[in-house]
Amino acid sequence: MSGTPEGPVHPEPAETHTAEPALTERDAGRREAELRDYRAAFRVARLAMALVDRDGVVVAANDSLGALLGTEAGALREQAAADLVDLASDGRTWHAYREVLRGRRSRFRCTRRLKHADGRSLWAEVTVAPVPGDRRVLLSIADISDRRELQARLRHLQMHDPVTRLPNRTLFFERLAAALEEPAAPREPHEPHESYESYESYGYGRTGRIGLCYIDLDGFKAVNDTLGHRVGDRLLAAVAGRLTECADSDGYTRGGGHLVARLGGDEFAILVEDSTGTEQLTDLARSVLDALQEPFDLAGQRLSVSASIGVVERSGRGTTATALMQAADTTLYWAKADGKARWTLFDPERNAHRMTRQALSSTLRPAVEDGEFALEYQPLVDLADGAVRGVEALVRWHHPQFGPLPPNRFIGIAEEDGSIVELGRWILRTACRQARQWQKDHPRERPLFVSVNVAVRQVWDSDLVADVAGILAETGLAPHLLQLELTESAVMGSAGRPLQALQALSDMGVRIAIDDFGTGYSNLAYLSRLPVSVLKLDGSFVRGFQDEEHANAADELIVEALVRLAHRLGLTVTAECVETAGQASRLRRIGCDTGQGWLYSRAVTPERIAELIGTEPLPA
Repeated sequence: MSGTPEGPVHPEPAETHTAEPALTERDAGRREAELRDYRAAFRVARLAMALVDRDGVVVAANDSLGALLGTEAGALREQAAADLVDLASDGRTWHAYREVLRGRRSRFRCTRRLKHADGRSLWAEVTVAPVPGDRRVLLSIADISDRRELQARLRHLQMHDPVTRLPNRTLFFERLAAALEEPAAPREPHEPHESYESYESYGYGRTGRIGLCYIDLDGFKAVNDTLGHRVGDRLLAAVAGRLTECADSDGYTRGGGHLVARLGGDEFAILVEDSTGTEQLTDLARSVLDALQEPFDLAGQRLSVSASIGVVERSGRGTTATALMQAADTTLYWAKADGKARWTLFDPERNAHRMTRQALSSTLRPAVEDGEFALEYQPLVDLADGAVRGVEALVRWHHPQFGPLPPNRFIGIAEEDGSIVELGRWILRTACRQARQWQKDHPRERPLFVSVNVAVRQVWDSDLVADVAGILAETGLAPHLLQLELTESAVMGSAGRPLQALQALSDMGVRIAIDDFGTGYSNLAYLSRLPVSVLKLDGSFVRGFQDEEHANAADELIVEALVRLAHRLGLTVTAECVETAGQASRLRRIGCDTGQGWLYSRAVTPERIAELIGTEPLPA
């Protein structure tokens, strides 16, 4: 009993062995019904679909796909799906499609431009995904032409100027950036066909160069201010039309194809992709100027307008959109500064000079505090006995980047940005302190006066009289040992504050000299009214004395007359740029009082001037 089971073991009833086949038949029927429903849904679905085997061949296509492509659904069988929906036109899409066919990727989606059998184009969103439980994949295509058209309209509104209907600044820079990224050679075969065709349609080869005409209308603000913005907008639209005509009629390219854009206000640009050189851009600029010179007839308003154009043409390689626009903006500024109504071509040397000026301007003010400036002195020699009577202080800038710079490299910049006031004050203080030091070191010798150049802006933008008085008191230099030089154009015609300042300085005992006399107004009537004590003849008069064998009698007569006039007015005369003994001899014979130039000495250090004090007279 212990080995007996609880009950006898009976085999399962026979019906239990026959139940499995009955269930399988039911499942098979259900599956067949589902498959019929699936096939019916596939055929009548509004979404265009096709079943594709692992080789990429269409096994079945529904009627919606046939209607989408303009053919019978049955005619699509046995065709390569990639050819139907253009999946092999670029490498990235083709690779993703193949990965889905091989089962290595779950799905992918792309947008394609397809051709209907009647020739019209349509935009489609193509999705490729595996069929669950099947080795085939499902290709579905949605017509998104309406959506694309709406997007295109919205983008057009976003990217175009409403007044001129030209591309706006955003689209211009988008196109410019794309142009600079393009290679100089034609596209590879696997790249999108539509892009390659647009390049071919221009009718010229890729050059890898890019050109830009940056256009600004001259005096457009006056049109808006006097005639109103409505007329101004009409003028802008008319200008846009002529610019487009010029771009489309460019003889260097078949059919034009240049982008004309309104960048804002009265600024326009013409972008020339794959330019053939500067000649193409300059010819285009000329045609623009000619076109704009013709009067505009705007609803009875006859207007004329001119333009300034900055022209840039260069290789696209290594160029950025920012660099190109900076060059164009700089060149446009040159065109306006040169007189407007003209085009100007970008000049690297001129730009380098501008960049240097900008660098100098930005570092000029701190350079005074950093002690980068120094003074050198050029002797002023008595022509009668050769003795050194005074010195002219000349400033030098020992720039850490550009090295030693003479005054003509930075004084103009200092006058423009106003830093001449601080720099001039430093020069004046340093020169007076040095003159006083020479006097202390050589008490038995006749003291030298020091001559310092003063800019007009120092008179207007600072209290020059107070500055001079304070510095003389600080350094202990006697007023009669200080001479201030102003240019003739600054002194002649002085009135108001400048005249009052000059008179106050003269009353203080400071000597006033007119520098470069004979090159400015030359209004001799002012000489009797101004507190001037010295005339410095411009070097152009003295240079006429160099050729002693073929002396110009007129030059000598003019100088002699000026010297006599000055002496009659109680003024002394200094001749600049004396370089030869012959010049010195003739100037001495005429009656000129002092001379200055390389015959005697170049500008030298304070130590060298100290060596000249009390020595033998300089050779004349």
